[in-house]
Amino acid sequence: MQARKPLFAIYAIAVLVLYLLFIESPKSVVPDNNSPFKRNLPLSRTDDPVAMSTRIVKVVDSDHDGKKDLDPLLDPLVPPRKASKIERIDWFRRKLPDMEILKSTSKSKRFHSRVFELYNNNNCSAQFFMVWLSPAKSFGPREMLAVDTLFTTNPGACLAILSNSLDSCRGDTILKPLLDRGFNLIAVTFDIPFLVKNTPAEAWLKRLKSGRMDPGSIPLFMNLSDLTRLAVLYKYGGVYLDTDIIFLNDITRLRNAIGAQSIDPKTKTWSRLNNAVMVFDIYHPLMREFLHEYSTTFDGNIWGHNSPYLVSRVITRLGNKPGYNVTILPPNAFYPVNWIKIPKLFKKPATTREAQWVEKTLQDMSKGSYMIHLWNKVTRKIKIEEGSVMYNLISTHCTVCRNITNSHTV
Repeated sequence: MQARKPLFAIYAIAVLVLYLLFIESPKSVVPDNNSPFKRNLPLSRTDDPVAMSTRIVKVVDSDHDGKKDLDPLLDPLVPPRKASKIERIDWFRRKLPDMEILKSTSKSKRFHSRVFELYNNNNCSAQFFMVWLSPAKSFGPREMLAVDTLFTTNPGACLAILSNSLDSCRGDTILKPLLDRGFNLIAVTFDIPFLVKNTPAEAWLKRLKSGRMDPGSIPLFMNLSDLTRLAVLYKYGGVYLDTDIIFLNDITRLRNAIGAQSIDPKTKTWSRLNNAVMVFDIYHPLMREFLHEYSTTFDGNIWGHNSPYLVSRVITRLGNKPGYNVTILPPNAFYPVNWIKIPKLFKKPATTREAQWVEKTLQDMSKGSYMIHLWNKVTRKIKIEEGSVMYNLISTHCTVCRNITNSHTV
């Protein structure tokens, strides 16, 4: 019996050790179901708050702006959530080497020759530009609809989509239905250093690439899109378009024009301009003013500051100074329905009165609008119901579209 006592003591000690290790261990080291970290994902081994914030963004916020699984090209352009200014600058400095979009590469250096070839070999009635900085797989039915209706209503046009992701084999596959129709279209890797060279924005890019500038809390690719549209219009002239539009009429006769988004009900003058659609001659002085404003007043923390608010600020400041030669088009030209009311256009009429409203809306838009802006954030997931205004607009203004009711929701 005495020989068993040491064995019993050893057993008792072992049980105590196991109890202390597993039962009484701190619960906080195991993430629960409400934790921003998911089970089976290793926790960060650093105490650096910026690195921790970045990790949370990758796990929780991978569906930024409705687009899942951000492409590696864009991932470095999404800042840590709730980081301070100092933390963002430190994060950005460490990410700079990975930001191919800010560099001139062997592929991007072909940008000018490819755009020049498109516009000079096809006898274009007008040259159009779009910018797509998201992954190629995110270029879906809605964006295809924008391109489709562009060529349906402007058959002699040429379009360059400035996109590193679409300038690929996958991009060729996505755009094939449009290319097979013979549309004058290319997706081309663009060169930001080339586009801003000898413009006021060249100094801004230099400051950004120094790593000492706050890139802002807004994903940098949004602000780079604002810069790119200004620079490409300044250096090439033509028409810039967002990808959430439906063309209704030929726009090729417009020159040096920008659209009002809203009108002051008292003064009947514009209260807000928008840069989702711009038409300008090459080297237009107003485009240079826009680039100067971007460079000197850039703020990456305020949505719209470098885009709709920018063009509104500049034109307000310039007033009617001679030499700028710009036309401010009324809202019905590009923005016939504001973002609050646009969901109604997706609903089928349920009564005779609603059917009459649909018919009148279609007639008004066909006569007085060049296009309709779809306000992406509001309508992306709204289904197009048969018989609605949107259903009728699409059916009469597209070539490639098939199943209209599912043609641009995600």
